[in-house]
Amino acid sequence: MAELWDSSLYEDRHSFVWKAGAGVFDLLDPKPGERILDLGCGTGQLTAQIAERGAEVVGLDSSPAMVAQARQNYPKMKFMLADARTFTVEGQFDAVFSNATLHWVLEPEAAILSMSQALRPGGRLALEFGGLGNVARIMAAIEAVLRPAGYKAEHTWYFPAIGEYALLLERHGFRVLLAQNFPRWTKLEHPERGLREWIEMFCGAYFENVPAGVRGPLLREIEERLRPQLYCDGHWFADYRRLRVHAEKIA
Repeated sequence: MAELWDSSLYEDRHSFVWKAGAGVFDLLDPKPGERILDLGCGTGQLTAQIAERGAEVVGLDSSPAMVAQARQNYPKMKFMLADARTFTVEGQFDAVFSNATLHWVLEPEAAILSMSQALRPGGRLALEFGGLGNVARIMAAIEAVLRPAGYKAEHTWYFPAIGEYALLLERHGFRVLLAQNFPRWTKLEHPERGLREWIEMFCGAYFENVPAGVRGPLLREIEERLRPQLYCDGHWFADYRRLRVHAEKIA
């Protein structure tokens, strides 16, 4: 997926991803002088907001396109190209912040270990990503259309339950202070093409083996299945459920 992100489409039609990060940003509550790592920084908007609070912040993302756009958006800030599962950093950080990223990481323990190694003892995590039940309606409709047409229709997301993820954190030396799974239905930005653009942006794995010439009719069928559920007052919505986590490193 890292090679497939369209940073222009992301900024133009999917700015709700970082705008919806206000809650987890407040949970982070960055302080002047802190060292903070923004894991999965995308095109850098939340990284910049952390810096505005006076913290020393480093943005990290696995997508070359996203990192390039972040550097263009904020040329005075530091952005790194690295994988959440294997990254290393110089020194130790006071906090790791992550918004809408960790559901893309199918090896969650590797990411947790990397985050732990980046933190000082007593350092904290402020994380938000897709939790159990996230986009369940969209997933069901895609699979119901693609599989009868002869396609595997497999996604590459990790949407854990609270207990599952909390256990992983505790196993790697974190004390979980808060863990919430909550609904956040999200209005998509284009009134008519919003769902299709969301699928084009985020569902590449589902369509990896679907020839371009047949995608149009399949997408129309998916839209028609979901219209009674997710189209309201002239807009498409995504049926998000988010997992928000606050934890501290014990030692």
